[in-house]
Amino acid sequence: MAYRPKRTFRQRRAHSSDSDGAEEPSSEPGAPEEQAAPGLTEEGPPSGGGRVEVTARRVRGRGRVWASSRRVAGAAPRAEGGAGVPESRVVDLSTDEEGEAPHSSESKDDQSSSSNSSSSLEEEFSSIVNIPDAAFIQAARRKRELARAQDDYISLDVKHTSAIPGMKKNSDEDSESEPDDHEKRIPFTPKPQTLKQRMAEETTPRNEETSEESQEDENQDIWEQQQMRKAVKITEGPDLDLSYSSEPQTVKKFDTLISLPPVNLEIIKKQLNTRLTLLQDTHRSHLREYEKYIQDVKSSKSTIQNLENSSNQALNFKFYKSMKIYVENLIDCLNEKIISIQEIESSMHALLLKQAMTLMKRRQDELKHESTYLQQLSRRAETSTNESLAVDEKTQWILEEIESRRSRRRQARTLSGNCDHQEGTSSDDELSSADMTDFQKTQGDISQDHKKIFEDVHDDFCDIQHILLKFQQWREKYPDSYYEAFISLCIPKLLNPLIRVQLIDWNPLKFDAIGIKQMPWFTSIEEFMASSMEDSKKEDSADKKILSTVINKTLIPRLTDFVEFIWDPLSTSQTTSLITHCRVILEELSTCANEVSKGKQDLLKSVVVRMKKAIEDDVFIPLYPKWTVENKTSPHSKFQERQFWSGVKLFHNILLWNGLLPDDTLQELGLGKLLNRYLIIALLNAIPGPDVVKKCDQIAAYLPEKWFQNSAMRTSVPQLENFIQFLLQSAHKLSRSEFRDEVKEIIPILVKIKALNQAESFIEEYHLDHLKSVIKEV
Repeated sequence: MAYRPKRTFRQRRAHSSDSDGAEEPSSEPGAPEEQAAPGLTEEGPPSGGGRVEVTARRVRGRGRVWASSRRVAGAAPRAEGGAGVPESRVVDLSTDEEGEAPHSSESKDDQSSSSNSSSSLEEEFSSIVNIPDAAFIQAARRKRELARAQDDYISLDVKHTSAIPGMKKNSDEDSESEPDDHEKRIPFTPKPQTLKQRMAEETTPRNEETSEESQEDENQDIWEQQQMRKAVKITEGPDLDLSYSSEPQTVKKFDTLISLPPVNLEIIKKQLNTRLTLLQDTHRSHLREYEKYIQDVKSSKSTIQNLENSSNQALNFKFYKSMKIYVENLIDCLNEKIISIQEIESSMHALLLKQAMTLMKRRQDELKHESTYLQQLSRRAETSTNESLAVDEKTQWILEEIESRRSRRRQARTLSGNCDHQEGTSSDDELSSADMTDFQKTQGDISQDHKKIFEDVHDDFCDIQHILLKFQQWREKYPDSYYEAFISLCIPKLLNPLIRVQLIDWNPLKFDAIGIKQMPWFTSIEEFMASSMEDSKKEDSADKKILSTVINKTLIPRLTDFVEFIWDPLSTSQTTSLITHCRVILEELSTCANEVSKGKQDLLKSVVVRMKKAIEDDVFIPLYPKWTVENKTSPHSKFQERQFWSGVKLFHNILLWNGLLPDDTLQELGLGKLLNRYLIIALLNAIPGPDVVKKCDQIAAYLPEKWFQNSAMRTSVPQLENFIQFLLQSAHKLSRSEFRDEVKEIIPILVKIKALNQAESFIEEYHLDHLKSVIKEV
């Protein structure tokens, strides 16, 4: 319910300097001077509105409100009017210009403070509002009494009339019975409601039957009644009563029967069932949580019991802590020593590379000088001059040095009983005494530095067997944590520097080099893996891959460096030793093909590249006129023979990689690039005879048997077609020469390389029936 906001009236002081005019004399002598204040003038009830018209005048000036009133001496109206009719008075109800915050009309407490506030307002209002005189009040009373007697209501359309002269005495008596304005309480707030009424208002639905217009009319009537009480000072008593005050203020009570929705048994039953379902669900969830908590409690109790019964927890912690400290110290040690290891590795590699480059350069220089010398001899023989051949000192010294080394090798072969040796098949890798001494001295220094790397380190941090023993203890005591820590992946990285130290003085190109399986690190890793297979029941234990990972990450890169920079494909001893180590690595130890495949491919690729380079750079078979090579003791013939057998030796070394390199690669290198391009041309230029047959037989002997194992095979390898044609050509020539018996040596060569069709044609052509048995045996 909305009410008019409470107004606050302030008493304004009027200074003499701010008044509208000078002071006016009072109507009675000795009357005190009144201050200018706003007043109310009752001009009678308004005709239509039923409200008291209030005339307000606001005077604005510097934040203040100034109110003024006009007073006339009492003698003047009497003299002029003769009846003492009071003059209309203007009441100025002013409010503060700045405005006051409205007080809540629905305040529930502080009723006493509200009454005190209203009393103080009455006193203040009575002090500043001019009270109507007795005649005016008497006339108003008589008018109300007359209205009650006739129509039983008070008309608000009352016109102000002149006061009756004789009424002044009675008005004094009536005024004594009326309470003063300051004693009368003006209700500015509504009557406080009880708790029941407030609860009824809160629960009352918004769609009340009472409309907003009727509510506003009721509020308007209450406000008008309050204004009437303030304006005309209606006296409360049995005789005077207003129609507005006859009915007390009522508050509409809350009708619970009408406001509440209808209720039946089905609705109540449905709500109860819903509530029961919710309670059952909650109960079931509580039961599940209870069971879960019971299980947690049991598990916690069992864990506590296990921990209490276990007396090894302190030992376990001590072990893990010791392993952590050990691994950290091991890593620190290896990080500190890795620089020295790399330096010594580089020194040894540089020494071996220098030796290999020296031998290769020497062979190429000797080949160049010897070939130049023989060309000069041929030129001199063609011109048939008897002048001596001028040879420079360097060429002469080189030729003498070459012959000196050959003589020493012949003596060595004679002492060893190897008389069936062809010139040119020697490696010719002997060093001079000075170079050998220098090489051995440098190698000894590197070996001394190699031994000093870990001389200040305890065996637990530099011995592979001791290190693996630490991890083996971990695996035996706590296998779960061992495998969860992926130790099998860490061990190859930890052992890598230590294995590299053991490989510093290992040269896989030497025929007396220690085998990989005999190395200490290899045997230690094998023992560690064997114990792992016994301890672990897993067939796919990660420790089984440790050895293959070490080979792939540590050994194969070192072998690749030897192949690319140090290996000499013309040396049969180096090739044989290298192939032996590679077979062990790539065949016997490639248990995990996926891990070794990349390293294997890199190694084999480097082998192929190095052999191609050797064919292009080191194979040289000169062609001389027949009259120069007919004499087997001539230098031209000897030089040509040596170069041919050197090419055959390289052919043999290439085919030794059978089983490691693909067949297509070997056939391309050995047959396509070397046999057809160099060896066949040299054979075609040779004089047919036993030497040619011997050379062809040696070439066929070096061919891998695996290429010809197919029994249904009637034709040979395509790359051997030129070689087969040369054999047939030689057989035709020999059959018509004095070396007719050599033909029977050519037919087995054709049969061996599966040129059966060509062999049968040749036998039928020359009626060699006794050689048919050779074909039938195949």
